[in-house]
Amino acid sequence: MSSIKVKVPAWEWHGWKTEELEFPDGWTVHEQRMAGHDAKALTPGEISESLEHPVGAKPLRDLARGKRRCVILFDDMTRPTKTRQMLPAVLNELHAGGLEDDQIVFVMAPGSHGPRLLSDFQKKLGRDVPERFLVFNHNAYENLEYLGDTAQGTPVKINREVMSCDLKITIGCLMHHQSYGFGGGSKMLLPGVAGIDSIYPNHHLNEGTGPGRIQENTRRKDSEEAARMAGIDFVVNALINADCDVTRIVCGDVVEAHREGIKAARKHYVTEVIPDADVSIGNGYPMADEAYKALHIARESVRPGGDLVFLIYTPEGCRVHYYKGQFGSDYGGRG
Repeated sequence: MSSIKVKVPAWEWHGWKTEELEFPDGWTVHEQRMAGHDAKALTPGEISESLEHPVGAKPLRDLARGKRRCVILFDDMTRPTKTRQMLPAVLNELHAGGLEDDQIVFVMAPGSHGPRLLSDFQKKLGRDVPERFLVFNHNAYENLEYLGDTAQGTPVKINREVMSCDLKITIGCLMHHQSYGFGGGSKMLLPGVAGIDSIYPNHHLNEGTGPGRIQENTRRKDSEEAARMAGIDFVVNALINADCDVTRIVCGDVVEAHREGIKAARKHYVTEVIPDADVSIGNGYPMADEAYKALHIARESVRPGGDLVFLIYTPEGCRVHYYKGQFGSDYGGRG
């Protein structure tokens, strides 16, 4: 008996392999891809050129001149950002501005997610980076510097290593987020390298939150105020294709570049929904260890009484989350 086969992307950070789904012949099968599914990956030269045209900020090499120490914040393994694709161009800019390798440090920005290991740093940054530079995990419970309170009353407590640097850069991915509207930008600082006493009140700001919602989003605005207080100098926001390769970069000011990037992201990630399907199959890729964030998209297609199937390909299971995770049979984090 013949069948219909569809290949789906899977196994981010664990081989980036595809899985094959098989359906009976005679079924009507729709494969719904985001608009940027097959977008062309940027070449190293195109990435370098993107960094030369920041939004709302001076070029990175100009910001680096005269600085003593630089920190690069990068998102953790729950995000599919291939930071290593952008790093050579970022480091070239910093070197052009006069900074040496021993003046540059990396801090993973996981918020209240669990720490990672050398193999994770190598996947994110490239095998050579942890050999050349100091690369640190963030601890949301210790070694924090208090900067004051935001207008919303959130105490801003930020990683001490980050605050010891006089040039602060973030490299992250612009993808929709269920409460901050989109990832990237200021989110790399709060919650990225903030203390749990900052994350908790920030996460309780719910007015205007939701996927794609930015304008009246109190949680995002609170995060952006904290980023200003901490002195984030330059952000690198990436858009990615189905292979998680970088297809566009919008860099510069922590707020202005983020807003500009969102304009592109709304078009890049849009995916047409087929309504009233008998069976709707969603894919947790490329964030399978936080797959719940994508479940609502699959729900939009299935008819009442239909079947919902959700694909989660990850050997790690759900990520550790000190704020929202479960740490006993009847208790968990503050969230």
